Amino acid sequence: MACNDIKKRIVCLTGILLMSVNLTAIAISDNTRTDPLNDGPYIRKVNKYFKINWIENGTLREDFLHPGNFKEISRIFNLHFDYDDLKETFSVRANYKQSYGRADSISVISDIHGEYGSYINLLRAGGIIDDENKWNFGTGHLVILGDISGKGEMVTEVFWHLFGLEKQAVIAGGQVHVLLGNHELMLLGNNSDYLNDKYLKVETLLNTRYHDLYSEQTVLGKWLRSRPVVITINNKLFVHGGISFEAAGKKLTVNRINRTFANKIIGKDLQSVYSDEDLKFLCRADGPLWYRGYFEDPDFCENKLQYILNFFDKERIIVGHTPCLEIDFAFNNRIIGVDTGLQFRQPGEMLFISDGSFYRITGTGSRIRIF
Repeated sequence: MACNDIKKRIVCLTGILLMSVNLTAIAISDNTRTDPLNDGPYIRKVNKYFKINWIENGTLREDFLHPGNFKEISRIFNLHFDYDDLKETFSVRANYKQSYGRADSISVISDIHGEYGSYINLLRAGGIIDDENKWNFGTGHLVILGDISGKGEMVTEVFWHLFGLEKQAVIAGGQVHVLLGNHELMLLGNNSDYLNDKYLKVETLLNTRYHDLYSEQTVLGKWLRSRPVVITINNKLFVHGGISFEAAGKKLTVNRINRTFANKIIGKDLQSVYSDEDLKFLCRADGPLWYRGYFEDPDFCENKLQYILNFFDKERIIVGHTPCLEIDFAFNNRIIGVDTGLQFRQPGEMLFISDGSFYRITGTGSRIRIF
């Protein structure tokens, strides 16, 4: 990596450290909150029916969901999809290939971490959604690079919004690509590290583990299990952490990575997964969900990057996972990092690609051309 890239990285990491220190006080303050707890809905398939649970002002509510009451439920939770979409979730099969071409416009956000307000603000600022939070991006492609869950306290709201937005985009001729991050891996693999305290209280009120709220019998759990880890659009590869030189050396194609995660890792207890060395590799530092080497490994170089790009026959790799203060570029713009600190309650940025040009979209709606 060039010297100026290293200096830029030091500035970014210093800024992130300062944000973390500032947020320690915020976290302490949050622990004393007396706001009533609200969360949900959680929708589970029970035989031919759906059962819905939610928490309203600290009280558990539950009902059976059916076409007759779905409109009212949708109004309460601002859901923008049809009852039939719930049923179809259980018939969707994972697409392992995940290769898309001829996309004229692409927008990318990563590492939302339950920060619903900042996420909605960026989508509106970039024209992806309208004032009612509905799809407004026509035939464009929106890519979410994982870590929707994690440290924030509006994870459920982000999941349901993306669930509906995906359906709306297809109707308009566009597409929403929700990729899995390491926090989704943990969520579906019975690892509750980094959960917001709110969801520990949700576990108690619902008398169930948070992991079970996203089991294979739930709508969101089933939906997440069909999401990919890696996709390609045009000449670009998208993945949460990155593809390491070691992963490319193992000939881990897009198809193979997605198939292995879907069939052998996602939803499995991670301790049992780690007993297989090949699977353990995918779930650790050099795997696609955890890798940070593009920005943090001093031994990563142009030759290694070129080997990876040649293996996938792509020109650029776009990743999240490694936070910075703004959208980050390395190795002559062939690596683009889009984790812009939403988990630290920063306004964040969205990457916008159109007609071969790359832009930063800020929370105020500014569109800044980068190259």
